[in-house]
Amino acid sequence: MTTMKKLKSNKVEMLQFSGLSGECNISHFITTRHGGVSEGNYASMNPGEYSGDNPDSVRMNRQLLLDAIGISPERIFVPYQVHEADIGCINADFLSLTTVRQKEEMNGKDALVTDMPGVCIAVSTADCVPVLVYAPDKNVVAAIHAGWRGTVKQIVAKTIGYMVAHYGCEPSCMLAGIAPSICKDSFEVGDEVVAAFQATGGDMNRIMERNIQTGKAHIDLWEANRIQLLQSGLRSEHIEISGICTFQHHNDFFSARRLGVKSGRILSGIMIKD
Repeated sequence: MTTMKKLKSNKVEMLQFSGLSGECNISHFITTRHGGVSEGNYASMNPGEYSGDNPDSVRMNRQLLLDAIGISPERIFVPYQVHEADIGCINADFLSLTTVRQKEEMNGKDALVTDMPGVCIAVSTADCVPVLVYAPDKNVVAAIHAGWRGTVKQIVAKTIGYMVAHYGCEPSCMLAGIAPSICKDSFEVGDEVVAAFQATGGDMNRIMERNIQTGKAHIDLWEANRIQLLQSGLRSEHIEISGICTFQHHNDFFSARRLGVKSGRILSGIMIKD
């Protein structure tokens, strides 16, 4: 577990990983529920445009966030996620597309990778696991959405592999942060989810345990994704885990299990500085 740093700018409250924040070539953030204009289950800082919130509120929240991190609306990219393991690349060709075409290209992507300075890539979550990665040797960043389905489909490992194959990144140099998301104690799952993880051939003793009272299985998504990072070649000391459970801390972070699907999202983003 790591100690998260708090950021507050223009009333928008955000967090940073202590390790990643020490890297001068990048900036990153994880939003909280605080500092926006949305109401009800979306209160108050909901920048998730695919969440069912009032579009005007989402636009205002996005602008508050963009003002806080100092970029323009056309420089932040958040895909429409579908719990698969497809990866999108934000490169010069992508940036030359119209806004409509850019959205089409990002549709169905659950991870984004870029080496373009001044471009923020982000994923939206509300219990699923956001993973931010930085490869300092090639100045490449990635933002990954790993729900349980994406974790089973090895999206984190596939993204690291993509960075190696397309940019020549060295995994042992990479830094990664596993942002606030649902913890093992809160993530009770059915037998079909257990079976899906078992089918991957991994060591279930490392990622699952059963509640003594209920007999229900609980999956540790933090550890499951940390294992993928380690098996991809990252060093243990380069992996930060926030240790913050969105389900338990639902007053500070959105939790779909607490609030339902029609609720807000946190954004976890990363950017190479200009």
